[in-house]
Amino acid sequence: MTMEYLKPNRLCYRIAQFASWNFATFVFKRKMLRNEIKNKKGAFVVIANHEAAFDFVNLIDATHRPMSFVISHSFYNSLPIKGFLNKMGVIPKQQFQTAVRDLKRIKAVIESGEPVVIYPAGLMCEDGLSTPIPAATYKFLKWLETDVYVARTSGTYFVMPKWTKGLRPGRTYMDIYKLFDKETLATMELDEVQRKTDEAILFDAYREQEEHRVKYKNNAVIDGLENVLYQCPHCKTEFAMQVRDHSTIACTACGYEQVVDDYALMHNYRGLGEELRYVSDWSRLIYQQLKDKIRKGIENSLENQAIIHMIDPKADRFIEVGKAHIHLSKDGFHLRGDIRDEAVDLTVSVANIPTLPFGPGKYFEIQHGTDIYRCYPEDGRLTMKFINMVKIFYELRAEKKALQTV
Repeated sequence: MTMEYLKPNRLCYRIAQFASWNFATFVFKRKMLRNEIKNKKGAFVVIANHEAAFDFVNLIDATHRPMSFVISHSFYNSLPIKGFLNKMGVIPKQQFQTAVRDLKRIKAVIESGEPVVIYPAGLMCEDGLSTPIPAATYKFLKWLETDVYVARTSGTYFVMPKWTKGLRPGRTYMDIYKLFDKETLATMELDEVQRKTDEAILFDAYREQEEHRVKYKNNAVIDGLENVLYQCPHCKTEFAMQVRDHSTIACTACGYEQVVDDYALMHNYRGLGEELRYVSDWSRLIYQQLKDKIRKGIENSLENQAIIHMIDPKADRFIEVGKAHIHLSKDGFHLRGDIRDEAVDLTVSVANIPTLPFGPGKYFEIQHGTDIYRCYPEDGRLTMKFINMVKIFYELRAEKKALQTV
């Protein structure tokens, strides 16, 4: 099956570029460090890191040529502007799934001598750390047989933290440079492609902030962060963290607390327990402790009742369609309940899924074929733990596979 390249409508693309330029200038306050694609001709692919939902606005006007952006199928189908997106040449893709049709649409852009933009991680981060990059990404880059550029963004995480509402304008940086030319890429081993790609894409926003020292609007306001940092690092109690006075996160069980400054860095003024200066370090600690429990068999599953939403194609948005009991184990998700007035009992494997789309403290999305189940747990605090467990099951499976091939 061959796919035809759907050329972006230049007028629609220019309108999007103008709107994006304004957002990039006045909200992201973008500073371009390098831009090696500005006058680039011919086919190429841009891979970009993903710190915030609107990262694309820093990139869309980087070249006058229209670029085809790959976005998530869920995001595409929940927007009331699909017609406009189609005219822009946007390519909706099922997240973390290798659908032949999606891949061939991307390949068609390259074969037509045009540029395409991909966000390999698929999701913006919730804690300042890169989300996992699917292992198939590196083989996919070789398969495209074209030059590969990196668009490295820094700072957008702090403008649009995933765990809270609103915008926090402040300086962001973008650096666009060539990572591989197609001739060199063709001769490289996959592990070398992975190493260099990861070096270019992976990030820790808090360590970069320590270097840049940018004051974003309301940087010290952390309402909602307790949904990401759900475990106390001192007494290890889960779901006891609360935000007080907008800038202090404290444990109701032992009194451990951290205060956030105007640079979004944390301080332990009370002296109880260890100071964790970066949200990313705290999140990584929670993740590692859960991983150790799962590896030892202390914990191996998680469950909760959930309200289910699915996309209404007529309304172009998610609507409530029923309720289900959600159970997660290393074998996958088991959903059992009433959805769209029908009894549903299905299992969805997470074997090849590094993570899931989610909103901290709110919901996560399970994809089964073309169906997307947006699950709102009865206890929203469990959302982040569900996501961590999915990541851990994927990581442990990858580690086991690596040992078997040695």
